[in-house]
Amino acid sequence: MDTHARLQQLLRERGWTEYKLSKECGLAQSTIGNIFRRNTIPSIATLETICAGFGITLSQFFAEGDMVELNPETKELFDYWLCLTSSQKTAVIQMLKAMSHDNP
Repeated sequence: MDTHARLQQLLRERGWTEYKLSKECGLAQSTIGNIFRRNTIPSIATLETICAGFGITLSQFFAEGDMVELNPETKELFDYWLCLTSSQKTAVIQMLKAMSHDNP
């Protein structure tokens, strides 16, 4: 994975500037600027700090494809889902499908 391309992608997705990123993650603007203009690869510690500013984990940064960011509501649903039996999960899926057909 191209670290710089991924950082640029995250900036674009959020509509952020390098300055905004520096404020969100608490790194000096010169540090962020060096990463982009001098084409330096950030250390893992710096990358962790940048990811925290973006509100993602390192694994989300390096993940290929789309990842779902869990908000508290979605996490609650997953926590309940993990406690269900197989037949309960089937019933929930059927209910969700029925509900989604009601609201196209």
